Amino acid sequence: MRGAVLNTSPGQLEITELAIDSPAPREVLVRTAAAGLCHSDLHMIDGSLPGRLPACLGHESAGVVEAVGDQVDYLKPGDHVISCLSVFCGHCEHCLSGYPNRCQSTEMRRGRDERPRLSLPDGTPINQAFQLSSFAELMLVHEHALVKITDEIPLDRAALIGCGVMTGVGAVFHTAQVRPGQTVAVIGCGGIGLNVVQGARLAGAGRIIAVDRVPSKLALAREFGATDTVDASSTDPVPAVTELTGGGVDHAFEAIGLKATAEAAYGMLKSGGTATVVGLLPVGATIEIPGLSLLGERKLQGSLMGSNRFRVDMPQLVDLYLQGRLELDRLISARISLDQVNDGFAAMQGGEVARSVIVFD
Repeated sequence: MRGAVLNTSPGQLEITELAIDSPAPREVLVRTAAAGLCHSDLHMIDGSLPGRLPACLGHESAGVVEAVGDQVDYLKPGDHVISCLSVFCGHCEHCLSGYPNRCQSTEMRRGRDERPRLSLPDGTPINQAFQLSSFAELMLVHEHALVKITDEIPLDRAALIGCGVMTGVGAVFHTAQVRPGQTVAVIGCGGIGLNVVQGARLAGAGRIIAVDRVPSKLALAREFGATDTVDASSTDPVPAVTELTGGGVDHAFEAIGLKATAEAAYGMLKSGGTATVVGLLPVGATIEIPGLSLLGERKLQGSLMGSNRFRVDMPQLVDLYLQGRLELDRLISARISLDQVNDGFAAMQGGEVARSVIVFD
């Protein structure tokens, strides 16, 4: 099979012939139908997110089960599935406390003394980025990396739920727990930010203020539910949002992954407000906030993959799409082939796309 492999970082992905092993106990072989391009992959490519190389990248995906290993009874060949990087063990403290997205267990990986799931034809092991490696025609993963879904939803749309949609909508519902009528600001209206916007709409937020530097993204944010927009290329968003709301918002979400925008999210809160950082900040980055502002009971928190319980949440998101309440179609800016993956990431760096999706034959 073919896959996109990162050999050096910073670097570019190379389309390479790969060998894939057979499913071991509790493993599932999936034929990849679609895989979205995510900023987390880009961070590995540009070197801001370290990872073991060489690695086959990709983690936002959907496909069809080809085969299952021993002890797998949740899935069978022919099932449609979404993958998720929140691979869970099911029995650690985090999993048993209702936070499987925080699971730190490594037992879902193969050991270094075992045959690798992915390798070059000569036997050289290839690491699985995020335990998935969905920029390949086939995925071999632990069963706890997958959720079964109805075949009513097209798989290129379902793939988006695997990361971007779950991260954005989950940050609203699970991490921040936005209540009806509250005011929300969203900094960054790319793939993640647009899903925060529509999550806030679904939660019944009274006012949703989208902040970005690209007019086309602000226009799209309005289509996804934003009631107001702030062009950060021509105005400081903190006083702009504060003025729009008469003192600040209940919730601000940072969906870019920068020190400055994380601090801006905190700066536009009213007393008692909460800033949720959804974007992935570079390794070593720090956030500074004025100490006295804490007397206003403002909060700054992070969100990991939308604080998901993905086997519960993702089928619900599929239902919302099928009901016409969750927008997925307009999230896809371009459908590309595996050979165009580097062009897709170049477009992402240009800032004009919401999501590019690799569609496999």
